[in-house]
Amino acid sequence: MANRIPRVVVLGGGFSGFNAAKNLVRTLRGDAEIVLINSTDYFLYLPLLPQVTSGVLDARRITVPLAASLPGVRVRLGEVRGVDLESRTVHYTDPEGGGHDVGYDRLVVAIGSVNKLLPIPGVAEHAHGFRGMPEALYLRDHILAELEMVTDTDDPVERAARCTFVVVGAGYTGTEVAAQGAMLAAALAKDRPELTGQPIRWLLLDIKDRVLPELDRKLSVTADKVLRKRGVEVRTGTAVTEATADGVKLSTGEYLPTRSLIWCVGVRPDPLVQDLGLPVERGRIVVDAEMAVRDHPDVFAVGDAAAVPDPANPGLPTAMTAQHAQRHGKAVARNVAASLGHGTPAPYQHKDMGFVVDLGGRDAAANPLGIVLPRPLARLVTSGYHLAAMPGNRVRTGAEWLLEKVLPRQRVQLGLVRPEAVPLDTASPELPFVDRR
Repeated sequence: MANRIPRVVVLGGGFSGFNAAKNLVRTLRGDAEIVLINSTDYFLYLPLLPQVTSGVLDARRITVPLAASLPGVRVRLGEVRGVDLESRTVHYTDPEGGGHDVGYDRLVVAIGSVNKLLPIPGVAEHAHGFRGMPEALYLRDHILAELEMVTDTDDPVERAARCTFVVVGAGYTGTEVAAQGAMLAAALAKDRPELTGQPIRWLLLDIKDRVLPELDRKLSVTADKVLRKRGVEVRTGTAVTEATADGVKLSTGEYLPTRSLIWCVGVRPDPLVQDLGLPVERGRIVVDAEMAVRDHPDVFAVGDAAAVPDPANPGLPTAMTAQHAQRHGKAVARNVAASLGHGTPAPYQHKDMGFVVDLGGRDAAANPLGIVLPRPLARLVTSGYHLAAMPGNRVRTGAEWLLEKVLPRQRVQLGLVRPEAVPLDTASPELPFVDRR
């Protein structure tokens, strides 16, 4: 059709895909059709996921409906199965198993990442990750169930195992899960007299020499102090060497009876990346500074799926963080629009604005613009940053934070997610592991 407007298809509705679609609509202003394909009908604000597990926030607060927040974008629900680069066609399957094809003039690959798993015996069978809403809801129920089931036995070994929670990976996610989880467990113990005198152990393990090893050492010290004050046993230079249904063996030779192995060592690009027929490097699609794929000028890639050159670290790709992913989305929208005759392209640039780490309660660690803040001020800055960064639900989220200060936290099992529904994917040992935030 001579008058057909071009179609831009975005694969993935995470930080990079969401922002790409949002900015494409603003830039192209009806001169192109924007289609977003995603496995869920919502954008998930990952940084606040630990607050869902700890019961601070309702799950709906950090899930923003795609259709309502992306006016002008056609949202298609489904799992991408493949891309035919020659015919410019994306193949995907809807939630009922039906197959669909959609053609494109420009394609933005923003399919994100999945749990990173090291080849350690038993981990795939007995650990659970922390990458999405099902895992957060499962972990909350699991913590509640373990502490409630302690009262069903007088066996000291079983009681100790049910009251021991092992978090592997002291990056952003692991640190926040351990900090928030320890607070939740302590609150639960106060409600159950049967747990009086029963030690509840939270352990945070990492092979590195400190928590938050990617960040400023001062932030690491702050987080370490908060964790230890809450009773979390921080074990640096320590790894899991084997996992069973009843416990884990550590690199120190110690065996810990536990029913709770929480895997937060990081992420890897979605395995679909390897099947697209595009050039890859260490699991990520190779792109130039304008996020275009080599030899495929109609295809762009961003976020965790792409090795976007980092201008601050020549020769290296940008880190797999939400900050970069969000900025990738905005930048690629400009370049895709330019390829369709709207504006001029530009290489990816970014300025480090600092980091925030939510430790729960009144505690946080933050260094906006490189300035390390004291904990009370860091708490305010961290909350303010998240409210500003969320694409929706700000008022409701803020209201729940206020209610958390004056009302007791709701602590009930919902029973919505079974263990088999949140398996930990296997991963290639040669891929690097990084924390996602």
